[in-house]
Amino acid sequence: MSPDKRDSSVKSFEVTRCQWLNTADQEYVEYHDKEWGKPIMNDDRLYEALMLECFQAGLSWKCILRKRAAFRLAFDNWEASTVATYNADKINSLMENPDIIRHRGKIVAAIINARIFLDIQREYGSFEAYICKFTGHVIIRDHQNTPSSAARNISKHLKKLGMKFTGPSTIHSFLQATGFINAHDPCCFLYSQC
Repeated sequence: MSPDKRDSSVKSFEVTRCQWLNTADQEYVEYHDKEWGKPIMNDDRLYEALMLECFQAGLSWKCILRKRAAFRLAFDNWEASTVATYNADKINSLMENPDIIRHRGKIVAAIINARIFLDIQREYGSFEAYICKFTGHVIIRDHQNTPSSAARNISKHLKKLGMKFTGPSTIHSFLQATGFINAHDPCCFLYSQC
């Protein structure tokens, strides 16, 4: 058979993904396949993930995903120790940045949350260790959209510490995105890999 002839008996391989995923959006598919639900152990990346979830409150994740690079640039690569030092001039500068979500309350929350995040690191050794205190150091398998008990407990504790925009739904989404909860649908090709 000549190399340009195709074997018609070979069928294309179709991957099954989570049912919520809009497979027509390639950026979203790539995020699902390569990032969502993969365990993150680096505290800077955990701070970024948490803050992006806070900014997402009331908006679509697609909106945040498209602005993620601009957020990284505007917020000094989400280094909590740097964000914790932001002052009124920096807040005003961020409010003038058209490439990010310009919500003063969420910008101020990112600064307050950075300070509390650093306090948590000092007390627990890392933010990851703090989260694991609530998850029992295991990946929770839960593909429901309602906040898990771990998410509710973390949210309650973070609010007590003074963190903003960290309600149970936000924390549940954060835990899903960062791999503390395996929320892939059981039929998804990634379910058994996380």
